[in-house]
Amino acid sequence: MTTKNVGDLGEELACKYLQSHGYKILKKNYRIRGGEIDIVAQDKEYLVFVEVKTRYSHEFGLPVESMTPWKIQYLLKTAKFYLQEINWEDKPYRLDFVGVDFAEDKNNPKVELIKNITG
Repeated sequence: MTTKNVGDLGEELACKYLQSHGYKILKKNYRIRGGEIDIVAQDKEYLVFVEVKTRYSHEFGLPVESMTPWKIQYLLKTAKFYLQEINWEDKPYRLDFVGVDFAEDKNNPKVELIKNITG
């Protein structure tokens, strides 16, 4: 399985998980030059930018360990472009994280949602 296939599968599972928790998926793979948001969703009054990380092993760490301060800043920069594009203005938004972990069970991944990963 290629890295892209793994990422696509993780994003598909993340979308289903988020929808089962009341999120409305608005857009997938929002791209600008120099940035990408995996999923843009709405959770009640919040616009939510979701980073998804999928792992088949822990050789490079747990999924959540990919969320470095640099990565968070990169995602927020991209999110601000989206906010301007849709004229979101002063309404609330946040950055959530979904980890999809196949390391322990290749047929039944562990899915973890962390809301407001920026604190």
